[in-house]
Amino acid sequence: MNSLQRKITYRLYPNAEQTLRLESALGLHQRLYNTALEERIRIYQTEKRSISFAEQCRDLTRWRKSVPALGAINAQAEQVTLKRIDLAFQAFFRRCKSGETPGFPRYKSIERFRGWGYKDHGNGWKLIPGPNDGAHGWITMQEAGGRIPIRGRSRLPGIPKTCEILHRSGRWYASVTLNVEASGIHREAGTGLAAFDWGVKTFLTIAAEDGTLTPVDNPRHLRRQLEAVRQLGRTITRKRRAAQAASGKTTGFPVSASLRRAYAQLARLYGKVARQRADFLHQTSSWLVKTFGALGTEQLNVASMVQSPAPGGKRRRGLHREILSTSPSAFLQQVRYKAEEAGTGLEEAPTRKLKPTQRCHACGVLPKEKKLLSDSRHACPHCGAQAGRDDNAALVLLHWLKLSLKFTGQELAEVLSGVRHWDGSPNAAAIQHETLAICAYAL
Repeated sequence: MNSLQRKITYRLYPNAEQTLRLESALGLHQRLYNTALEERIRIYQTEKRSISFAEQCRDLTRWRKSVPALGAINAQAEQVTLKRIDLAFQAFFRRCKSGETPGFPRYKSIERFRGWGYKDHGNGWKLIPGPNDGAHGWITMQEAGGRIPIRGRSRLPGIPKTCEILHRSGRWYASVTLNVEASGIHREAGTGLAAFDWGVKTFLTIAAEDGTLTPVDNPRHLRRQLEAVRQLGRTITRKRRAAQAASGKTTGFPVSASLRRAYAQLARLYGKVARQRADFLHQTSSWLVKTFGALGTEQLNVASMVQSPAPGGKRRRGLHREILSTSPSAFLQQVRYKAEEAGTGLEEAPTRKLKPTQRCHACGVLPKEKKLLSDSRHACPHCGAQAGRDDNAALVLLHWLKLSLKFTGQELAEVLSGVRHWDGSPNAAAIQHETLAICAYAL
């Protein structure tokens, strides 16, 4: 059976006793993580060798016998925690070899430890779907000592395989991986062509085949809460400095109940923003796939957009914050898999070659002088066409999408390397300056 993996996140509602059990299990996994990290460091310092995941699993068997608390929780879940340490070191060595900033694995406090995982359904945990088409239901865990009510519903029926228990802002979640039969995946798809340009001022500008331009406003969830976040940040800084001064320590100082409440309040605020953002991205991506039969956009390199240091001071830092708050990479990923489920697709234009922000949608010519980020209007010096910056980019991407669906492989590359206006006439400016204009006769 050809199957795909999909994830569904459930909210858990444990009672007071189950909450204490879950918190105890979280603390045990956190200490196991730090102990395994300490063991790897010690072995390397004393024996000048790296300890493997298999060796640590053998050590785990010995630790479970000597520490009764470790023996009370699921052994495979503990192996998942050890595997995370192994993956952290694999990523560390990979970054060292590639010349990136290494980022040595760090010890984790209980506040920074997300949770633990299970390997197989039925081994330490079990998902019990609700009677109403599988909505809500219960989950049983060895660590909780009983059934915990859950809320959530999978859009697709599947077989539970793995599970991650997450602790965020005082709430408990279960992220369950399902094996879903590929033939059973179906999502409604629309008709017609459309291309969209992502932005910050306007989240999306959609150019449809019939010539209509539809903007999707940026909800700016983080900006609406920014003042509250700043006030809480100042409160936390003041309380933390007072605690440091009272104890004479910069690290490891006692955290007061008031400071803990401020940390929890800030975490809840960020959690609210994250949930609002995720809901907006899912609704927008689902609407796009349901409305259009073929979609096009440009390839985005978000890391290069927000790389530091960057000129511009506070203004540039604010731009980086706004870029990250829209989560463009997560949005494109959602559009990709939803379009795949609908049997359509998302075509991504090569940004460096096409240059949709610079190129004119009417004649296909690149300007001699590069447009600045502050230029909100497009005015072509060759044909005189004018439009909004985002509108122009969306129309250029729509032209590219039409060509990409008509030509494939080398044919499309040859068309993209042509030196003509959209109307098919020779482009002298394109000959003098590097362009990849698209020929009108191909439309």
